Amino acid sequence: WASRRLISSFLENANIEDSLDTAQGMKTLDNERFIREWNEVSFINISFQLDFGKKWYPINHGGDFRKWYGNNESVINWKNDGKEIKELAKKKYNSVTRTVTGMGHYFEKGITWTAISSSRFSVRRFPRGYLFTNAGMCAFSDALKLGLACCFLNTKVALALLEFLSPTLNFGPNQIKLLPLSQKSDLIGFVNSKLPAILEFAKNDWDAYETSWDFKELPLLSEQWPVASDQENQNLTTKHWPLSTKFSEAYANLRAHWLEMTLEMQRLEEENNRIFIEAYGLQDELTPEVPLKEITLTCNPHYRYGGNKSEEGLDALLLADTMKEFISYAVGCMFGRYSLDKPGLILANQGETVADYVRKVKSEKTEISFEPDADNVIPILGDNWFTDDIVERFQCFLRVTFGDEHYEENLKFIENAIGKGIRKYLLKDFYADHVKRYKKRPIYWLFSSPKGSFNALIYMHRYRPDTVSVILNDYLREFRTKLMARKEHLERVSISSTADNREKTAALKEIDKLTKIIDELNTYENDILYPLATQNIEIDLDDGVKANYPKFGKALKKIPGVS
Repeated sequence: WASRRLISSFLENANIEDSLDTAQGMKTLDNERFIREWNEVSFINISFQLDFGKKWYPINHGGDFRKWYGNNESVINWKNDGKEIKELAKKKYNSVTRTVTGMGHYFEKGITWTAISSSRFSVRRFPRGYLFTNAGMCAFSDALKLGLACCFLNTKVALALLEFLSPTLNFGPNQIKLLPLSQKSDLIGFVNSKLPAILEFAKNDWDAYETSWDFKELPLLSEQWPVASDQENQNLTTKHWPLSTKFSEAYANLRAHWLEMTLEMQRLEEENNRIFIEAYGLQDELTPEVPLKEITLTCNPHYRYGGNKSEEGLDALLLADTMKEFISYAVGCMFGRYSLDKPGLILANQGETVADYVRKVKSEKTEISFEPDADNVIPILGDNWFTDDIVERFQCFLRVTFGDEHYEENLKFIENAIGKGIRKYLLKDFYADHVKRYKKRPIYWLFSSPKGSFNALIYMHRYRPDTVSVILNDYLREFRTKLMARKEHLERVSISSTADNREKTAALKEIDKLTKIIDELNTYENDILYPLATQNIEIDLDDGVKANYPKFGKALKKIPGVS
């Protein structure tokens, strides 16, 4: 069915393999043992600068449909030049190279793509320092040829050629290396002039979310957004809290920037399509248009949510998720993972403390804008029973970042966007959203009684063997004491001669509710939390969430597939 013009592309151009080395990555033979999401382990133990004394290294491991840059989520244990992985390969097959393939290209810069795709083919650039698995195929060459191949492979031309080279959507190195790659001067000119902007758009978008290891700060709280330019490094402006603006205005400005960025990326991708379509003489068969749903920026709701939703529906989803990302970032600041006073990760290594936070953030000339929680335990309850209650801390964070003048309006804007009050969201939905955001490898863990009457959030990087005892003694037991005092007060009301029948009925109803909660807390303490506290459990972040989370059994909120 292929046209004569399409077929002639193979005759008129050399194959990609003449310009790039395509390679299949390793099979570890035990991904659960050797691969982690980057946020599971201590950040200091990850090599981003080819430090071969580290344990964990970035790895291309496939991922969702995304062009140009991104899907940088996983790290692999390559300590001592992959000693453990090689030993397993040798033990199972009496050969290292049978499964640990592509070693000649480890740590080189290249392009990568997902080996098996359920949707469109997409290629991403990556710098030096990465390894790759058989789920994330790669190709390697010099910068110009990599750029040319990246631009070509993200076009409709490449997709049309792949439709008959690999109709099953299985994109191995043997299929990619056969594609014809034109090297006409106008194509090279486009790569040199426009690809840097495309890559910068894609990278800035990826790094704008806390699941990126290069995340610096929340865009909502930035006074200057990076734009595509020829600059390799863009300095972030210094903040002066609080920001003197309404939350709604900050979001409107950011949304306008996102839209502008998405439309500019669409224009560049269509120009990329057009120039390759002309180079291959396929003007009668292909058009350069790229629908918005294929502009793979997370800030683009057409790509992020897909489907046939209306513009209003897409905007509502993007607004709600942006508010939830603000809340998530606030919680990160509560634990000291982030700081309003310094970009990037602060406390991200096992066992770090508030003293480490102060050392990293505070200078002689500055005060800390928002203090992290002292004991790494933040209660999430149905009412404000503690001074470090999560709602109280969030409200403080909102005042610090956006000031007091429009506080009530700002809080209402957030609540309207997420469709519920902030306490209800934090109590009922926040943790589920967190687990989803971190793909069932949460960095915050929720200690929760059987019916959810008591909840306390901790940050696993700050966990200590006495953390469960802190939860038990300073929070669970204290909460129960407060409930019992409230119950005793209501019992006096229920028999008071000065109380009317309505007050007595209400008191009896609340007494019944409190009795059930106190019984639940007693059960949680006696059967679960107290026995756990006596064990002083140690964890090792290198073991990953899937190994550490189940150690706490029913004390933690159940996560299907993990606990």
